[in-house]
Amino acid sequence: MKRIVAVNSNCYHGYSIEDALDGIKEAGFHYVELTATKGWTEHIFPTQSFAYLCSVKDKLERANIVPFAMSGHTNLMDRERTGDFIANMRLANFFGCDYIVSSVGEAHLKDKAVASNEEVAGHIRDLVPYLEEYELTLVIENHGEHGTGAIIKSIVDLVDSERVRVNYDTANVIYFTGINPVEDLAACISSVGFLHTKDKIGGMKEWNFPALGKGSVDFPRLLEMLNKANNNSPMSIEIEFTSAGSKNLAEVNQAVKDSYSYLKSLGLEI
Repeated sequence: MKRIVAVNSNCYHGYSIEDALDGIKEAGFHYVELTATKGWTEHIFPTQSFAYLCSVKDKLERANIVPFAMSGHTNLMDRERTGDFIANMRLANFFGCDYIVSSVGEAHLKDKAVASNEEVAGHIRDLVPYLEEYELTLVIENHGEHGTGAIIKSIVDLVDSERVRVNYDTANVIYFTGINPVEDLAACISSVGFLHTKDKIGGMKEWNFPALGKGSVDFPRLLEMLNKANNNSPMSIEIEFTSAGSKNLAEVNQAVKDSYSYLKSLGLEI
């Protein structure tokens, strides 16, 4: 089944967006999920100058890389952060993205307020007019206390909009809950509209996310499930290494290349 296969620029956390695009192009990929996560990876960001953002857009065009998605994690439980997320949506629209990615709570900040699924759904429902204005689909990642796809599906179902879907992270479910992603994907596959394709070594709370094919995630089985369900959601590769981060830029580039080779071995067109 034909699907978009991309690289999340967050693989290049600690390096520049220019480094990321060079590595992604060299590995053979043609799609990127740009990262605009405040305080973590600000490869692009609403506060950057228009001239700089245009230079990134020009580099994408020269490299023949399509910025189809943006990782714009903001705390969707905090209405005081709504303006930040709207700014991220405008930025995603500027780059021509079709998807914007967020977890329910901030993925990398301290303001992790807890809210009921109904309350979260209400906050997200208020964003739907902006999603329509900027022609985006919000895909919500399983993360933290909302670590399973099944929980995210329940929120998406409450929102009840074609503009809001599940972003299924294949390794987060292990890291946060210890649940096998094969089991969890089955519980949410009908609402999945995007995947963070991430491998995992070790169990819960062990930060070790290597190149694809180097860990324990059963990607052949997950792909089989998706194909059987006629789900051709885009896949965005995310490599986060260990808590110490990557050793150097060369290690990141090699991990991206290794992931390309692994996915090609599974029959994916890239």
